Amino acid sequence: MAATEGIDRPLLTPGYLQRREYQLELAAAALRTHTLVCLPTGLGKTAVSLLVTAGRLHDAGGRALLLAPTKPLVQQHADFYREALDVPDDEVVVFTGEVRPDDRAALWERARVVVATPQVVENDLVGNRISLREVTHLTFDECHRATGDYAYCYIAERYHEDAADPLVTGMSASPGGDEEEILTVCGNLGLREVEVMTEADSDVSDYTHETDIEWEHVELPEEVIEIRDALNEVIADRLERLKRLGVTNSTRPDVSQRDLNEIRGKLQRMINEGNGDGYKGMSAHAEIMKLRRAVELVETQSVESLRRYFERQRNAARSSGASKAAQRFVSEPRVREAMRRAEAYDDLHPKFRRARILLAQTLGIEGGERVIVFTESRDTAETLTEFFSNHFETHKFVGQGDKEGSDGMTQKQQQETLDAFRRGEFQVLVSTSVAEEGLDVPEVDLVLFYEPVPKGIRAIQRKGRTGRQSEGKVHVLLAEDTRDEAYFWISRREEKRMREELRALKGVASEVNRELGQGSLGDFADGGASGASDPTATGEDAPTTRGEDAATAPGESGGTVRANGGADGDANGDGDGQPGLDAFAADESADDEGSVRSDEREEGDGSDGSERADEGVVATAEGDEESGTVEIVADQRELDATIARDLSTRDGITTRLETLAVGDYVLSDRVVVERKSVSDFLDTLVGGDRSLFEQVKEATRHYSRPVVVIEGGDLYGARNVHPNAIRGALASLAVDFGASVLRTEGERDTADLLEVIARREQEEDDREVRVHGEKAAKTLTEQQQYVVSAIADIGPVTARALLEHFGSVEAVMTASEEELLDVKGVGEVTAERIREVVGSDYA
Repeated sequence: MAATEGIDRPLLTPGYLQRREYQLELAAAALRTHTLVCLPTGLGKTAVSLLVTAGRLHDAGGRALLLAPTKPLVQQHADFYREALDVPDDEVVVFTGEVRPDDRAALWERARVVVATPQVVENDLVGNRISLREVTHLTFDECHRATGDYAYCYIAERYHEDAADPLVTGMSASPGGDEEEILTVCGNLGLREVEVMTEADSDVSDYTHETDIEWEHVELPEEVIEIRDALNEVIADRLERLKRLGVTNSTRPDVSQRDLNEIRGKLQRMINEGNGDGYKGMSAHAEIMKLRRAVELVETQSVESLRRYFERQRNAARSSGASKAAQRFVSEPRVREAMRRAEAYDDLHPKFRRARILLAQTLGIEGGERVIVFTESRDTAETLTEFFSNHFETHKFVGQGDKEGSDGMTQKQQQETLDAFRRGEFQVLVSTSVAEEGLDVPEVDLVLFYEPVPKGIRAIQRKGRTGRQSEGKVHVLLAEDTRDEAYFWISRREEKRMREELRALKGVASEVNRELGQGSLGDFADGGASGASDPTATGEDAPTTRGEDAATAPGESGGTVRANGGADGDANGDGDGQPGLDAFAADESADDEGSVRSDEREEGDGSDGSERADEGVVATAEGDEESGTVEIVADQRELDATIARDLSTRDGITTRLETLAVGDYVLSDRVVVERKSVSDFLDTLVGGDRSLFEQVKEATRHYSRPVVVIEGGDLYGARNVHPNAIRGALASLAVDFGASVLRTEGERDTADLLEVIARREQEEDDREVRVHGEKAAKTLTEQQQYVVSAIADIGPVTARALLEHFGSVEAVMTASEEELLDVKGVGEVTAERIREVVGSDYA
C-alpha cells in the first residue's frame, strides 16, 4: 500500500491520517484486549490510540479518556484529536488544573473525548465529580509512569472496577529498563498483551533514519576544580563522622546515592532504638546531601547555577526554624571559601563555549534550522537561554512549577513557545525535562544534551526528537572526571538493556502474553474489551500487584472484595442482641499495605496545583446512585496523602472534595478531624509554631466533637523532645480545647479510623454531613502578630516578643539591628535577616 494513501474509516477525518501498516496492525491488536503498545518515539503512538478510540466510539459508544503526564502534551493530543476525529471540536475537551472543577463536571457530561492530566482525573474521581462507567476506551500515554503511587495506577484500578465495558491501551516508547519493570506496568494498568514494534521491523524502518550520537568530553578549568575539591573535603569530613558512628566504612566523597540511602536507614534504626547519636548522624547526612548537590552543580552545570544555589541556602539558614544542618552548611569555613571563589569566578563553564560552537556549526556552517538543548537544571536553562540569545534566536521551555527559586511558564506561554518553534520563528529551544515525553516538537537538526541523564528511558525520549524524517544528530557533553561520566555509563547500560529487553520481549511475545493472560500480574480479573477473549475467566485466582496481602475473588472487577461494614444486629453471632467487638471495627480491608505519595511532580504539569489553592468550596457531581452510602468530605490539600483516595475505593463510601476552612476531614455535622503526622505534631513543640492549637480552636467554634489524629510511629522517640512536653501538648488539646486525640500507625490506619467514625455517626446515629462556617476574622492583635511573623519567617513566638518589646508594628519595622538584639529570642542571624528584608530595596 502506498505510504501516501490516507485512511478512511468511521469517525476519522477522511484522508487525514497517512496509512501506515504497522499502525493499523497495532491498532487492530489493541482493539482486541487491554494492550501495551511499544513503538519508537516519533512513529505515531498517538495515531494508534486514535484508531482504537475511533473504533470503540463507533462500535461501543460512550466516551474516550486519554491521559498524558504534562499539560503541554495534553493540549497537543487534544489539538490532534480535534483535527483527526470527525466529531465536533467542542466534544473533545481538555481537563487540567486550569479548568475549574465545577466546569469539569459539566464538560464531562457532554464530551465524547476527554484529554487530561492524571492528577486532575484522580482528584475528580476522589471528589465524586465524574464517573468512568461510560468510558469505553482509556489511553495511558507514557505509561511507563504507572509504578508506585503514580495516579495512573489508581485510575486504572477504578476504571476496571467502575466501567461497564472497559478497554485500556498503554503507550510508551520505553516501557521499562527490564522485563520485570515492563510486566509491573502491565500489572498496574491491567494490560493483558504486549505489542512491540522496533526500528528493525520492515514496516517501521521505512519511517526511521540513523541518528548519529557523539559523546564529547569537556575538561574543567582549574578554578572550578578547586571549588569542587573544597566541597568534597567537607563531604569526606562528614563521612568520617558517620564512619565513627559505625554506619559506613567509606569516606570517599563520590559515595553513591544508594550507599547514602543505606546510611540513612541505619541512622533511622539507631534513632528508633533510642540512640541519640542517630540524630547527629542524620544532621551530618543532611549536610552531605546539600554538599553533593553543590558539587554536582559546579561540575556539570555552571558556576552561575552554584551561585544561585548558595544564595538559596543562605536564605534558608537565616529563616526561622532553619535546621542545624542548613546553618552549619553555610557557616563551614571551606564552604564559605567555595562561595567566595564562586562569586569571584568571572569566566564561563567550558560546556557553554562548546555548546555555542556546536550550535554555530549546525545552524551556520551546516545550514540547519532548529536545535533543542536539554538540561536538568532550570537555572542552567535560563542561563543558557540568555547566553545563546547573544548569537541565536533562543527561547526557554520549562515547566509551570516554581522550582529552585525560579519562575516557571504558564500553559499558554508553553503552547505559544512550541507553536513559534514549529513555525521556525526562532532557532534554539532550551528545555528541561518537560519537552522529553511525547511532545510534538518539530524535527530538529541537533539534540544537544548539556549533560547525560542517568535513566535510559529519558535518554531514548530525548533522542527521539531527531532522526524522524531525515538523519539526525545527537551530541552529549560530559565533564571529565565528574558525575557526568557515571551518569553516561549508567544511561548507556540501561538503554542497551532496555532495547535488548524490547527485542527479547518481541521475540517471546506469545510467552509473555500467556503469562499476562494467566493473571499473574493483574488484579483486574474481569472487565475485558467487548468481544475479546478473557484468559482470566477460567476461575483461577489472580494475585494482585497492589499489596501482597490484597484479596481477590474470581470474576470480581477491581480484584478486591470487601466485607459489609457497620454494627447492625448481632455482630458477634451470640444471639444475645449485644454488639460484639466486630461492631466497632473497620471493614476488613483487601490491602494492608499503605503507599507513600511521590513527591516528584513533573515540571510541565502543575499537578493540579491550582485546584488546591484557596478558591473556595468546589462543586461536586451527584452522589452515588446507591442509597445509604456514607459520605466523607476531605480537604483538597489532603490529596498529597492517600487517605481520601483509599476511602473513595471502599464499598458504601462516597468521598467529596472541598476547600475546607476548618479541619481536614468532615465526618458529620458535629465531627471534624484535624490530621497531623508525628513530625508535624512535634514541630509545634520545637519550632514555636502554634498553628495546630489555632486550628483546633477554630474547629471547636464550629463542631462539637473535634478530633485530632496523630499519625505515625513512635511519638516519644521520633525527636529529642522531653516526654512531658509532649504530654503537656496532648493534655492541652484534650483539656483546654475539648478535642479527642487519637493515634494511628499510618495513612491506611487513619483511613480505617475515619471510616469507622463516619459509619457510626451517619449509620448508627443517623447524622448528616455538614460543612460549617468560615474562620473567624482575626482580631487586631492577631493581625499585628501575623504581619510581624511574616518577616523573614520569624514565626509567631518571636513576633509576640518583638511586639511586646517595641509596642507596635511600625516600631518593629524601624528598629535598628542593635535594638532588635535586645529582644529575648532574637539573635544576630534573625536581627540581620529582619533588617535585610525591611531595609533592602525591592528588586
